[in-house]
Amino acid sequence: MKPLDPRLLRRARAARWYVALTAALGVAAAGAVVVQAFAIAHTLGPAVTAGSAGTPLALADLAPWLGVLVAALAARAAIAWAQERYAQKAAADVVAELREQVVAHTVALGPRAGGDAGSAATATLATRGLDDLAPYLVRYLPQLLLTAILTPVLVLVVLGLDWVSALICVVTLPLVPLFMWLVGVMTAGASERRLHTIERLGSQVLDLLAGLPTLRAFGREIGPGARVRALGDASRRATMGTLRIAFLSGMVLELLTTLSVAIVAVGVGLRLVEGMIALVPAIAVLVLAPEVYLPLRRVGAEFHSSTDGLAAADRAFAVLEQPLPDAGTAPAPALAGATLVLDGVGVRAGDRGVAAPAGLTARVPLGTGRPGGGRVVALRGPSGAGKSTTALVLLGLLRPDEGRIVVEPADTTSVDPAPVDLADVDPATWWPQVTWVPQRPSLAPGTLRDAVADGRDVRADELAAAARTTGLDAVVAGLPQGWDTPVGLGGTGLSVGQRQRVALTAALLDGAGTGGSAPPPLVLLDEPTAHLDARGEQVVLDTVRAWRDAGRTVVVVAHRASLLALADQVVDVASRRVAEGGEVVGR
Repeated sequence: MKPLDPRLLRRARAARWYVALTAALGVAAAGAVVVQAFAIAHTLGPAVTAGSAGTPLALADLAPWLGVLVAALAARAAIAWAQERYAQKAAADVVAELREQVVAHTVALGPRAGGDAGSAATATLATRGLDDLAPYLVRYLPQLLLTAILTPVLVLVVLGLDWVSALICVVTLPLVPLFMWLVGVMTAGASERRLHTIERLGSQVLDLLAGLPTLRAFGREIGPGARVRALGDASRRATMGTLRIAFLSGMVLELLTTLSVAIVAVGVGLRLVEGMIALVPAIAVLVLAPEVYLPLRRVGAEFHSSTDGLAAADRAFAVLEQPLPDAGTAPAPALAGATLVLDGVGVRAGDRGVAAPAGLTARVPLGTGRPGGGRVVALRGPSGAGKSTTALVLLGLLRPDEGRIVVEPADTTSVDPAPVDLADVDPATWWPQVTWVPQRPSLAPGTLRDAVADGRDVRADELAAAARTTGLDAVVAGLPQGWDTPVGLGGTGLSVGQRQRVALTAALLDGAGTGGSAPPPLVLLDEPTAHLDARGEQVVLDTVRAWRDAGRTVVVVAHRASLLALADQVVDVASRRVAEGGEVVGR
């Protein structure tokens, strides 16, 4: 990533006004520095001359320049305050904008974007990774802009005062960015390795948290601790390595700029003794010389604290630049009584070299939406065959790489009864007709009532009836605060089975409390009986029967015989190997 990447200005509106504000403050800072130097020179020059000549000097003679000096110092303090204040606000706004864009773009790319590892890396990037961009915006970028504005202005002022000192500055200034470039080459790989280590640590932690209930059930929850500690140590070593290089390079830059200022000072002193330069301009040059190098010194000092943020921003832009799939615009047809036709559906499973599912063909008549007219369709197949992927395709979150899914409307007497390709359907018109219950339901933090109602104004009798169907009423009865029991992020505080009951109850209430609108006619369940005991499995079976009796269509990813026995139709899902050319082998 460049020191000031144009993509940052295009993607983050807060970055644009912040750069403009920083540039304006840089111009003001340049003026204040020059005024301060001349005020000091015109104050000290007459004082030194009068003292050496033994001539008394009245304070009133110095008062105007002392007032100018105080005003310049106050202006510099105000500029520094404004820079710090707005830098913190702009950093928070830019990080929030990029985080929102990364999350929204990742969602638009679909659940298979980048695979499981890519999803974990994106989660780490959107949470902790982009926070590293704040030092770049607060410390590094302002000094970079000050260097571009302040340093040339000060060199020109020095040139007007003493061309020899200006020549020394022009010769020595390029050495600072040269050493910074050499240090950047050394640390670029270290920053990438550190971010990669953090992403691996985040992926391991996410996998551990997702599988912790299963590990605890088998008494293996302590086992992954050694691996997490090893990754933590790797992150610590990478960070300490970057800091070592930062301290070493900082010392080199400080030594280089100090020697450059010393050369200017020695030259001015010698020529002052020889009478080749007046005292007032000599003092002004001596005051301005450190200010010429100061922005570059600060850029070098803050460079290492910005590299982690630059690496994270580069990853964010890589995510944002991935092309989005074409979104459908056609309205979704009514599903009640319609038929879903899966015609040779195949989805490539990332880097596994297989298509899962592969060549999936089936006709699924949907329920009528009237009591007694429902239907249960089970997706059957071995692990890795693509059953969950098929559910994602039916949900419209994933597009098949081969084949298509067509909705044949039930009303053949309408003006346009032609089948509609699901890829051409606007998701905003499709999702309201679908109820989705994933294998691991994610519950928003709040009360248990909020998690079930999900923002709907559900009547008490509807809530009680749904809870009785799923067995959630027994769970609520055993909680000290009942429906007002707080639930943490992801369902913290509830067991896996209790979370499943909450998700099923919320799905049963989908469409309730919305002014009399019909519930979604299609229900998708991804292995709802996984990780459940016999009693929990019976709850799922009762819920599926309730949906079918209400006239809704239930498409369920099934492993257990009880769900398969309940199904009105069983669709076999299989995977096949994909050749190097991308064609499915063994059609």
